[in-house]
Amino acid sequence: MAEPILTERALNRALLARQQLLDRSPLSLIEIMEQMGGIQTQYAPAGYIGLWSRMRDFERPMLTRALEERRAIQATMMRSTIHMVSAADYWPITAGIRRIRREWFESVGRRDVERFDPDAVAEAVRNELAAGPLPMKELTARLVARGIDAIGAKWAGMWVDLVRVPPSGTWERRRADLYGLADEWLQRVEVTEEAGMELLIRRYLGAFGPASLKDIATWMGVNVGQMSHVAVRMDLRPLRDEAGRPLVDLPDAILPDPDTLAPARFLAVWDAALLVHARRTQILPEEYRPLVFNTKTPHSVNTFLVDGQVAGTWRYDHGRVDLNPFRVLTPAERHALDDEAERLAAFHA
Repeated sequence: MAEPILTERALNRALLARQQLLDRSPLSLIEIMEQMGGIQTQYAPAGYIGLWSRMRDFERPMLTRALEERRAIQATMMRSTIHMVSAADYWPITAGIRRIRREWFESVGRRDVERFDPDAVAEAVRNELAAGPLPMKELTARLVARGIDAIGAKWAGMWVDLVRVPPSGTWERRRADLYGLADEWLQRVEVTEEAGMELLIRRYLGAFGPASLKDIATWMGVNVGQMSHVAVRMDLRPLRDEAGRPLVDLPDAILPDPDTLAPARFLAVWDAALLVHARRTQILPEEYRPLVFNTKTPHSVNTFLVDGQVAGTWRYDHGRVDLNPFRVLTPAERHALDDEAERLAAFHA
């Protein structure tokens, strides 16, 4: 039996539904965070705005409390990028990519690695953080005082599982520079690499699927060959896109009607739905990609969606949200965006 073929619009609506961007979800904050596949948070407020766009009745203190209560964890994870994930997901995700991240660094940073002993770095970091979290600047100074090369101190997180500890990395204190030992902050759970990879694959498809194995690997920050052996053993549903390229999906995942209406939505910088692994959905039209991600603005920009696609950027300034459309908006589109912008301004206030 031939695999079902999904149009670009069907893939777009599937992504929006799984990212809770068709209807704000009544699920709990932690459930939504898992449904999103974690939240990318190089810029701390992005996590708050991402949840506000997706969660019914979300208020800023809710995420800060989740971090303080250790129900949500902020750390360097997929693609060696800062993410927030649920406490339950932290150890499996870390186990799934830990070895590969280290091997990647040992390859691309070979000259740096030759300057220090990773085991000595790990031991020194554990000793310095045994009494509690430290700002990275102070931790680095202490490691250097112990005779650790400054480069080894800089990459300490490759050899020891570290978390970013609140209040750093929150709306109230945006710089995520306070670090603690993961197994002191959160009870350690032993998970095999393959079990961690399987969870990552499930989280990706639940958040961004249907997708190709390459898409999943790109999001994880690994090569296809490093994760495909796990994927092929899973019970995944085969599909294809309009060009005939193979896709996979969770067997029980719902695919919404491609004609489902998509409301106006606001996304923050580095929202993972816009990154290259989700290109198949055209949530970010290719002609607009250089306006959102380019070498001159590597920090990305805030964007808004119209009919499920990026149609411009936004900026909060002096109590209001200003829009910069990439195209002419219809009166109905502008009205919907203005209503949502007014609510977003109130959220910032």
